[in-house]
Amino acid sequence: MKLIIIKNNLKKGLNIIERVTGKNPTLPVLNNILIKVKQNFLTLVGTDLEIGMEYRTLIKMEQEGQISIPAKPFSSLINSLVDEDMQIELKGKDDTLIVSGKDFKSYIKGLSPDDFPIIPKVKNEKDFIEINSTPFLNGVLKVLDFCSQGQTHPELCGVYFNIQKEKMEMVSTDSFRLAKKDMYYENKINKGYSFILPQKAVKEVANIISEVSSQTKKEFKTKIYFEPNQLFFEFLSEDFSFPQFCLTSRLIEGVFPNYQEIIPKDYKTQIILNKEDFLNKIKTASLFSGRTNKVNLKVDPSKNLITFFAQDPDIGEHKSSMDGKIGGEKADISFNFKFLIDGISNLEDGSVIFELNGEDGPALLKSTKDTGYIYILMPIKS
Repeated sequence: MKLIIIKNNLKKGLNIIERVTGKNPTLPVLNNILIKVKQNFLTLVGTDLEIGMEYRTLIKMEQEGQISIPAKPFSSLINSLVDEDMQIELKGKDDTLIVSGKDFKSYIKGLSPDDFPIIPKVKNEKDFIEINSTPFLNGVLKVLDFCSQGQTHPELCGVYFNIQKEKMEMVSTDSFRLAKKDMYYENKINKGYSFILPQKAVKEVANIISEVSSQTKKEFKTKIYFEPNQLFFEFLSEDFSFPQFCLTSRLIEGVFPNYQEIIPKDYKTQIILNKEDFLNKIKTASLFSGRTNKVNLKVDPSKNLITFFAQDPDIGEHKSSMDGKIGGEKADISFNFKFLIDGISNLEDGSVIFELNGEDGPALLKSTKDTGYIYILMPIKS
């Protein structure tokens, strides 16, 4: 194996791929990145057996070959170098990679590529959807943080995708709150799909889209391919005739909760507020919420007034109010301020709609500008 490559082209791939590698004492090869050189392409591969990622870039190739190299020292070396062309070479049969430039030469011991896990490939290229990456990223970020972190219910530890003919629903819940984002895509599909993608995989999809967006400054496409128990992503920039980044992930087995039954179909009280003012009132009241994280809202439709109250025996108490457009019944209700802030922060700027269903019923947050996103949370019972 022998090639010449621009340092920045190698660096941007390594910074993404090495995220799925780490310290694994039982399987040392999982701490490595597989380097493959073939037909003027360099391919970097990383995996933790749950997620696999690939990066491809064009190079000046002199000889094909492949080797498995420890990710951390290799990445640290490349990141420490100045911007320049460098030569990468594999000599002999001792699995040692030579990285050299104008005024340096480094030797990195590797492992046989035969020991590196095989990354699954797309078998059925007809079953896919294609979506603009920027709105997809924005949608993913609205549901990403509400997955469960426990292992009691593994089906809640990822984002649920409900793929319909023209629309995709992304849903996450930790059983205390639920977020749902609807998205539409260009190509229609003939049959539906549903699956649970692990939160870690969803995060890496977001990281790749963010990375490619920052590099290209252009809109690009994300392709999603469907296979039993496996999902594949390709990220297609106009700057290249091939996908630079690809990701594959195992899916979470289990049955996701029937979220349609959780979404309130009606409300007892509806409030329309300015987002920033609402958010600031909750943040200020939260300073006095103490260990309970509880902020109380008293809603008076006759005065179109909301009063915020929080009390901590060790600090003191806080009371404030704001005007809003209010319809329905009076309400005296408390929420975990952290959950409320999370929901409000994800809404579009401008006016937000807050629908209440009493002390025991789910509350719903949505924006007047984006009806395709809703956030549901339960009150704190008195």
